[in-house]
This record gives sequence, C-alpha cells and structure tokens, in this order.
Amino acid sequence: MGKPRNWYTYEFKRGNKVLHGGRTQDLEQREKQFQTEINSKGHISKVGIAKTKQGAKDWEEKHRYS
Repeated sequence: MGKPRNWYTYEFKRGNKVLHGGRTQDLEQREKQFQTEINSKGHISKVGIAKTKQGAKDWEEKHRYS
C-alpha cells in the first residue's frame, strides 16, 4: 500500500491576486487563519489533487512558497 495522500496544495487569493500559497492537511482551517492574519476577504483555492506529504512539499518548493 502506498503513502497516504492527505496533503493539499493551495493558493490564498483575493480576487485573482495570489497572496500566499502552500500546503496543508486542513484547507478550511488554513483559510480561516489567513482570513484573520492576511486578508479577511481572501479565499483558498485548492491546486490539483491530494498529494503525499513529500509531493506537497515538492510542489511548494517548485512554486517558491516555502
């Protein structure tokens, strides 16, 4: 059996402008956090499908969010 795919990559946006991106296991919690810390009108957009922890980390580094 393979490694669990329970990590999500996302971009936190306001309109079409990306304010932050990264990886998380809980998109709703992360969105609430960023709405408090970055922009109350921002929203999370999931990017792609669920990934392994390493796959999500690789995506984050490739897009220079880490």
